[in-house]
Amino acid sequence: MARNKEFDEKEVLEKAMQLFLAQGYEKTSMQELVEHMGIHRRSLYDTFGDKHALFMQALSRYNDQMNERLGPLVLNQPSAVDGIRLIFDTMIDRDLDQPKGCLFVNTAVELGPRDDEARQAAEDGFNQLESVLRALVIKGQQQGEIADLWDADIMAENLHNSLLGIRVLARTSTSREKLQRIRDTSLAALQIRQNQT
Repeated sequence: MARNKEFDEKEVLEKAMQLFLAQGYEKTSMQELVEHMGIHRRSLYDTFGDKHALFMQALSRYNDQMNERLGPLVLNQPSAVDGIRLIFDTMIDRDLDQPKGCLFVNTAVELGPRDDEARQAAEDGFNQLESVLRALVIKGQQQGEIADLWDADIMAENLHNSLLGIRVLARTSTSREKLQRIRDTSLAALQIRQNQT
């Protein structure tokens, strides 16, 4: 008769995700994972598979958390620009308060060139955020709040690029004021009207 698991899978996966976020994939050993997650090695393998499989599940959990945290909150803002500002402010606050970076950015830099599965997971995460930005840009253009000088896809790509830069800079000694200036410049570019060009 199979024994019931003596741990909560989501809880221990969260612990693994946090360890990967703090140390990266390569620097995190199986022994560290076992100790940090508080489960037996055999239980880890039986439940999550090998280290790579566990990492992919941690990426999936990270993606779910990002969507749960940002998606509904941002898309329900009455103003599209306010929604975009909220994304920037959330990233700035999160990354300055917890300077571990973004698991997607970290994965893309560390594993992207040699691990197709991890690269694809990071790319999927990037694409989802870009889709939220695109939806906000379209909403802002329809409401006359955001200029229609550029296609919404192009504007979302540019905003996402600024967000990625902020997430990388936040891992250094960059000040909040500098990151907020980058945010403000990105938002100001949205509101440039065609008759000003």
